[in-house]
Amino acid sequence: MITLKDLAATLGVSVSTVSKALKDSPEISKETIARVKEIAKELNYRPNTLALSLKNRKTKTIGVIIPDILNGFFARILYGIEQESNRLGYNIITCLSNESYDKENDSLNLLANGSVDGFIMSIAEETQVKGEVNHLKDTIGQEVPIVMFDRVSNEVECDKVIIDDFNAAFKGAEVLIKEGRKKIMLLNRLGNLSVGKLRVLGYKKAIENSPDYKGEVHVVNMDDNDALLNDQLEGLFAQHKDVDGLLCIDNISGIIATNVAQRMGKKVPQDLSILGFSSDDISHMSYPQLSTVTQHAEQIGQQSVRMLVERLEDKDKRDTTTATVDFSIDLRGTTLPQ
Repeated sequence: MITLKDLAATLGVSVSTVSKALKDSPEISKETIARVKEIAKELNYRPNTLALSLKNRKTKTIGVIIPDILNGFFARILYGIEQESNRLGYNIITCLSNESYDKENDSLNLLANGSVDGFIMSIAEETQVKGEVNHLKDTIGQEVPIVMFDRVSNEVECDKVIIDDFNAAFKGAEVLIKEGRKKIMLLNRLGNLSVGKLRVLGYKKAIENSPDYKGEVHVVNMDDNDALLNDQLEGLFAQHKDVDGLLCIDNISGIIATNVAQRMGKKVPQDLSILGFSSDDISHMSYPQLSTVTQHAEQIGQQSVRMLVERLEDKDKRDTTTATVDFSIDLRGTTLPQ
């Protein structure tokens, strides 16, 4: 049986274009519509009526795709999604991409054919590294809406929920600058992820813009393997004995950095101030408790659900929106009182 994907491959266009052309969408040129219909007729394409009936029936179910269930940030977002979905009368089906493009694509294909009304997702690391988003555009083109959160793609036109990662890191660096720190380093384990790039840029801007800070920009890219982090941090502190400010932009590095620094004889925060970047529910895992740029994960999940349900229940809604969930700077024991 010829499918929409087969037609798209034959014509050299996207599934979204084929789907819209077959429905005489005004978004598609008359020439393209005629060409698509001609090839569809030649190949004896027939719509899958069972799939269409399933797709056109509201399931009151949301598909959720998250990159890493072991990451506390994503776990808290999933909790917020589940709570808000339940309140609004929706169920959820959760899939894990495990940072894999193929698993992410498989999850979309598995659920987009009538099992769910729409998706809430954060893009897998491999998807961002590849820059491959056609599978996302194709899903939206089949009239299955997507709301992206945290890791998003500007190439995909859909609703998004983010925090202001640039400004969050900028404000975090300012905390350390105001303490009078002389050598402030940023610890980056987020590699090529969009959120990591924005946080690095925010830190750099704060350092470069400050009239009071005379040091250089120091971005240290670390391996994302938690098992290696202790040794990596020991090497960092041995090499940079004069570091007195550390901005950690993932949710584990700040905790381990605090513990390693004290084990190596540094007093926190007298000798070294450390600011983490995470949900605040892990701050108690270090002593003193970690100061954080706090992402309100449950609110991100709740807002994502509200935006998707609004789109599902208002079929005339066309314009996409990006919602920004506020962050906060929560100062505890690893920074000086301000």
